[in-house]
Amino acid sequence: MTISTATATATGTPAPPAVRPYESYVYAYPHKTAYRPLPERPALRELWAAEPKDALSLYLHIPFCEVRCGFCNLFTRIGAPEELTTRYLDALDRQAVAVRDALGDDAPVRFAAAAFGGGTPTFLTADELERLCDIAEKRMGADLLAVPLSVETSPSTATADRLAVLAGRGTTRVSIGVQSFVDEEARAAVRPQRRAEVEAALGRIRDARIPVLNIDLIYGIDGQTERTWLTSLDAALAWRPEELYLYPLYVRPLTGLHRLGAAAGPEAEALEQAAWDEQRLRLYAVGRDHLLARGYEQVSMRMFRHADAPRESQDGPEDYACQTDGMIGLGCGARSYTAALHYSFDYAVDMREIRSIIDGFTATGDFSRAEVGRYVDAAEARRRHLLQSLLQAAGLPLADYRARFGTDPREDFPAELERFAERGWLDAQAPEGLLRLSPLGLAHSDALGPALFSPGVRAAMAAYERK
Repeated sequence: MTISTATATATGTPAPPAVRPYESYVYAYPHKTAYRPLPERPALRELWAAEPKDALSLYLHIPFCEVRCGFCNLFTRIGAPEELTTRYLDALDRQAVAVRDALGDDAPVRFAAAAFGGGTPTFLTADELERLCDIAEKRMGADLLAVPLSVETSPSTATADRLAVLAGRGTTRVSIGVQSFVDEEARAAVRPQRRAEVEAALGRIRDARIPVLNIDLIYGIDGQTERTWLTSLDAALAWRPEELYLYPLYVRPLTGLHRLGAAAGPEAEALEQAAWDEQRLRLYAVGRDHLLARGYEQVSMRMFRHADAPRESQDGPEDYACQTDGMIGLGCGARSYTAALHYSFDYAVDMREIRSIIDGFTATGDFSRAEVGRYVDAAEARRRHLLQSLLQAAGLPLADYRARFGTDPREDFPAELERFAERGWLDAQAPEGLLRLSPLGLAHSDALGPALFSPGVRAAMAAYERK
């Protein structure tokens, strides 16, 4: 594709060489499709024996939603028949006991942050949310009243009784997926909701007095214009959210929108791709500029935070760094990170496969070993550190990288960084000692991130059999 002069100017100059701006959203590295079954099934106790455990992150995954949006490829299923949520929480409890036992007590074990995600955690009832919090606190030892706790919700499940539980158990941030305040756009994204229901849910969240409200919006929906995009942005801003995430729409394999688009044929899809890229880049720039002019700071391509947001929201957990500190994930869609191994359970998008994996999880009695994952060697650790730092607007302090690895990223990744510089993606005006993206680079984060994947990870992802 090519980028028009108008779009290049809107997203930052100069215009880069021809490149697709939307390869994929890099929220973790290596990507889960690079994971494989671990033949040796390493014991968690051995994996965590030498790991620092005094500043861990805890993530609990709930793989249930009331509906599945057309763009969604998350590991989640619709509904939970026959007391499935009870069986799932029973398994989550067993897993928590096994994991906490594996962490041991030889060194301090403390969680610096916690999150409930999915799926939709608030698909659970108020009583089930109480139990979920008990698992985090009583089984894992996380002090939810003392650390940041983020919980995802949806308009139809953000009920007063559920929010009261979350507020009472220490939730500091609620993130609600709205995607669009325009009913026609919501339908186009195969997301059945009405604006009145969304507004009512936002009112209940504000009534619960949880400190940080995040609203997710999507741009690039079929039929969306600058005018309708601004309508959604202003509707969200009316609630004065501390954070907003602006997501470009993706049509991923095995999702509802992909099935709808496949009927048009590959030739029509190819013809539309360049126009769609152009639309998304243009709407990104409109949204970014709109928020920057209204007191928000850009944290990454997607994330915007108001300057008056609570300090905890601005700085994150004081003693947790995603590049270096470990994470414990509980639930069949959660990942766990040690320095040498990232591990989880099997991954799928197709609903039948997801149901099978969830059923297998609920029947599991022994959670003491890692089943599926990917080892991370020193070279991959360098890539991960560079990628996770560079995709943040604040950039990468070269001193931090040198302190960890004893080298300079410009020495370790000369070809990649030179290519980024040629495209205008690096900020030539960044202070000495800071590697930072330009506005154009931030706009192309979903091209830049995948460009840093190693050949090995790329090969594993390409060989992954979608299911």
